[in-house]
Amino acid sequence: MMLVNGEVREEISAQDRGLHFGDGVFETVAVDTARALCLDRHIRRLGEGCRRLAIAPPAAATLEEECARICDGVERGVLKIMVTRGVGGRGYAPGEGASPTRIVARYPWPAYPASARSRGVAVRVCGTRLGRNARLAGIKHLNRLEQVLARSEEDASGCAEGIMLDEDGRVIEGVMSNVFMRHGRVLTTPDLSACGVAGIMRELVLESAATLEGIEPRVGAMSVDELSSADECFLTNSLIGIWPINRLQGQAIEIGPLAHTLQSLLVESGAMTRD
Repeated sequence: MMLVNGEVREEISAQDRGLHFGDGVFETVAVDTARALCLDRHIRRLGEGCRRLAIAPPAAATLEEECARICDGVERGVLKIMVTRGVGGRGYAPGEGASPTRIVARYPWPAYPASARSRGVAVRVCGTRLGRNARLAGIKHLNRLEQVLARSEEDASGCAEGIMLDEDGRVIEGVMSNVFMRHGRVLTTPDLSACGVAGIMRELVLESAATLEGIEPRVGAMSVDELSSADECFLTNSLIGIWPINRLQGQAIEIGPLAHTLQSLLVESGAMTRD
């Protein structure tokens, strides 16, 4: 099911700037027992992305009503909310009078590995690098070509996710996820001030970890060597929740207790699905 500007349809104008330039933002939201999880946080980030791109954000009440409509009766699924600048002229300049296009779409729940949360997943380092652009850093803009190229890299290893580096070789994120590592009591996730997406689950993990005795969450630089030598490391996003990493570039990594502790906290809070 899909709503375009509140109407049940699947078509938008061929002149829409989201199609021509990736001129817009999006959110991916987990649906569990007819409820869009953490919708308030997703709407807030969508609004921030719109403001960064100088697109008028939709009213929160409008999005909440449309998400409720499309989630009604759905046991498990995925919502994708998109806002583009709307129909515009041929050139890059936005021009005057464009009216944003608002899309709320529902998709089936992905067939993720059943053991991923408990036993972890293998990851590899992608060859595709992320360009640095502080103006776009953190938001989920519609231009995902770097992720498309990274996901299309030939991989015979059976890895569930790829780790993406910036142009200087620093770890930034997974293709579809954020990355955490723990060394002793320090839990680190990469600094995303120059590139990468600041995920909602990343935000929740940082908040939850700050409540745990003996854990010091921080945001900072991360190298592949530091990731591979961590006491534990894991991936996060709104759909997978938290996946421990059990192997990086073929090297085994121990699954530590913190990932499972955070999983329990976030399931109990209603921010994460149970499986």
